[in-house]
Amino acid sequence: MQWNIPGTTLTGQREDADKIDKRFEDLFLAGGLTLSQVSSITGLEPYTVQNWVKRGFLSPPRNKRYDMEQVCRIININILKGTMPLDQIIKLMRYLNGDLTDESDDLVDDTLLFFLFVRLAARARYIGGSQTWDDALIQVTEDYKEPIPGARQKLIKVLKVMLTVWLANRLKAEAERMLETLEK
Repeated sequence: MQWNIPGTTLTGQREDADKIDKRFEDLFLAGGLTLSQVSSITGLEPYTVQNWVKRGFLSPPRNKRYDMEQVCRIININILKGTMPLDQIIKLMRYLNGDLTDESDDLVDDTLLFFLFVRLAARARYIGGSQTWDDALIQVTEDYKEPIPGARQKLIKVLKVMLTVWLANRLKAEAERMLETLEK
């Protein structure tokens, strides 16, 4: 089934979500992405990305190119920004990774967080109640290697928040589409 990969303008098959890492590795074969490429992939205005760099939400590009981890950080923020205020998004990111411009204290890098989220979101149409969510979260994080004890639980909490916000964004968009049909 065709879908938009969360936080991006890219389309793909939902069934291929477990191969998202390969898809992104292919995007970066020639090195990093320019700001215009990042903007195209995320649907964000270039000034938004530049503002996030200035505010310390991600490290500056190297040689005017964004690496995969930086792009995934941008996408992770983009996934959440539709219904969650930016200060809460940053609080969530810091909960998992401490100082956002220092990768040495990260419990999970942004690339892996994004890949795990895509896998979780692909399963979202099958996720019913709380127990099913927990089962899906355990399934997508089963191969995660904790750098410190308790890191996996933190990761699961963050993914659960991200999934809830992403689903809320989708419901909000659907409500807006429904509202438009009422006005016609």
